[in-house]
Amino acid sequence: MPDETLFAQVLDPRNRANPYPLYARLRETPVSRQADGSYVVSTHAALRSLIFDPRLSSEDLPPSRRPRTGNPLKDWILNPIRNRVVNAHRPLIFRDPPDHDTLRGFVMKEFTIARVRDSHAKVAALVDALIDKCRGRDTVCLVDDLSYPLPVAVICELLGVPEADEAQFHAWAIRLATALEPDARHDEAGRREITATFDAISGYMRRLIRAKRRHPADDMLSGLAARGNRKNPAMGDIDLISTAILLLVAGHETTVNLITNGMLTLLRHPEELEKLKADPERAPRVIEEMLRYEPPVHFRTRKALGAIEVAGTTIPAGSTVVLLFAAGNRDPARFAHPDRFDPDRPDNQHFGFGGGLHYCVGAPLARIEAEIALVALCRRLVAPRLLDDPPPYRPGASLRGPENLAIAIAGIA
Repeated sequence: MPDETLFAQVLDPRNRANPYPLYARLRETPVSRQADGSYVVSTHAALRSLIFDPRLSSEDLPPSRRPRTGNPLKDWILNPIRNRVVNAHRPLIFRDPPDHDTLRGFVMKEFTIARVRDSHAKVAALVDALIDKCRGRDTVCLVDDLSYPLPVAVICELLGVPEADEAQFHAWAIRLATALEPDARHDEAGRREITATFDAISGYMRRLIRAKRRHPADDMLSGLAARGNRKNPAMGDIDLISTAILLLVAGHETTVNLITNGMLTLLRHPEELEKLKADPERAPRVIEEMLRYEPPVHFRTRKALGAIEVAGTTIPAGSTVVLLFAAGNRDPARFAHPDRFDPDRPDNQHFGFGGGLHYCVGAPLARIEAEIALVALCRRLVAPRLLDDPPPYRPGASLRGPENLAIAIAGIA
């Protein structure tokens, strides 16, 4: 019989450094019912069959419910209204068509290929400047020194967030990222903290959007905030706030993991680090294999709107479904030698950026940032080596990555 506690073990922080043996056991039953009633989908074929299935809903967040304050006006009038507004205007990754498609369309009009390409020089300059700051030291703390400050600076500039406000987003982003974790959704204290954080960042965004409308600039938020007309409708203000928050949080949290997981993997495979150092043109292949081998997002949850039969199992309507993308990425039925890191792997159709309607909007930007950062780190860090293996990991099982990565160096080239 399948072990109904396997996904609970995946969520256990003690297994954060290496969840892949658990994923292998889950793949033995492609769709497995867990003790909490959820269904975990873990093979590449089963995941591929579900990512476009309209019977799987992304609208699976529990309803917003602000705690009692003792103030009758807030408890009986204001907070219920605020809860209804939040529930109706979730970020687009928690929305189904047609709302999801409409919101995504607005974002893609601003998140253009040209805008992403134009960020290349800025990213390269930022990477070099961050590495230069490490001169005179014998260790690099990768997350604090580069993996975090780089993507937050890039997404803030793209959106038009003032540089002086970048530091505010660190704590906000960490707290909001936990909304993707199944445990956080059932933790009342955690939900209250997420709600308070969302209210704080919403207030900030509301003020920033007003400023953009008074003084528009050449940035994404100014474009999204522009007033519409009958021919070119605009995004509503509440959806605009939730979308801006999503872009800020998702725009750097996943890239932090991609860069950090990437450098960790290269340090564990020094022959690949030397190949990339000698031939930077390998970077796109390295990043694609990194997205398969150590993806920044390991799973997403959905809700079954109707009964779904997949891989010989019927998922009942109303069930929570866990799409375990990282397990599908290591499926031996799809990839030869899946536990081997091989940038020259052919036909690398991974789930590193999810799939289907919710394929990551920022994937092109994340690829550029990771490619530039990893090439520069390989070429400029002299004799790098890991100080802790495994390193300490962040708490989240969905957004999985090291909390920090200490690297000993003999200097900066």
